[in-house]
Amino acid sequence: MPTGLPQPAFVLIRPQMGENIGAAARGMWNFGLDRMRITSPRDGWPNSRAVAMASGAGRLLDEAQLYETTAEAVADCTYVYATTARPRGLTKPVLSPEAAMKEAAEKIAAGGKVAVMFGPERAGMENDDIALANAIINVPVNPEFSSLNLGQCVLLSAYEWRRASTEIVHERMEMGGEWAEQHEVERLAEHYEERLEEAGFFFPEQKAAHMKQNLRNLWSRMPFTRADVQMMHGIMRQMVRWKDRG
Repeated sequence: MPTGLPQPAFVLIRPQMGENIGAAARGMWNFGLDRMRITSPRDGWPNSRAVAMASGAGRLLDEAQLYETTAEAVADCTYVYATTARPRGLTKPVLSPEAAMKEAAEKIAAGGKVAVMFGPERAGMENDDIALANAIINVPVNPEFSSLNLGQCVLLSAYEWRRASTEIVHERMEMGGEWAEQHEVERLAEHYEERLEEAGFFFPEQKAAHMKQNLRNLWSRMPFTRADVQMMHGIMRQMVRWKDRG
């Protein structure tokens, strides 16, 4: 069964290759979308190549709704977007994927039922298809090479939906251990200062205080984990042992 999460339906208009349908399913499920609708697939339905390409997203294909025409596929929707590189002279709002999915999220949150249409691979949607849409989604691609694969276009739109509908953490630290506490870093600083003092590093004497302050400042700028601190202690101990052996 589809998840209960409010979301748009992604409508594949007359898709030609089963592999592209499978790639579209995979892209949708990557970003939490599972409402797929398909109109008149060229190679019939179900399609074994679509299933193979969908990998872990095969459930979307099992639950995909099949329609004869574009009009039937979007008949229950209150707002429809058409993804196309060529508006073809029709007067409609043209939005970027980011703006369209943000708007779609707002409409769905207000109780609307939204669909996003994707045309067949070779020539895209016909004017009769686009005429059913309220707005157009136009991807800002390289004008010298504007053709997008069906799976790519679905993936891009699904990603923008995820960004618009989910709290995204834009930066995080992947921790491999616990952060070192201040007293642990302080002990590390003392260890290095003591050994460097013995080695005659703080020279000449009139610059020693400033050199030590710079070294302490360096330690304070470095975000150490406890494992980092232990390793740095080990490095210094080994260097001292090596010197003593010599």
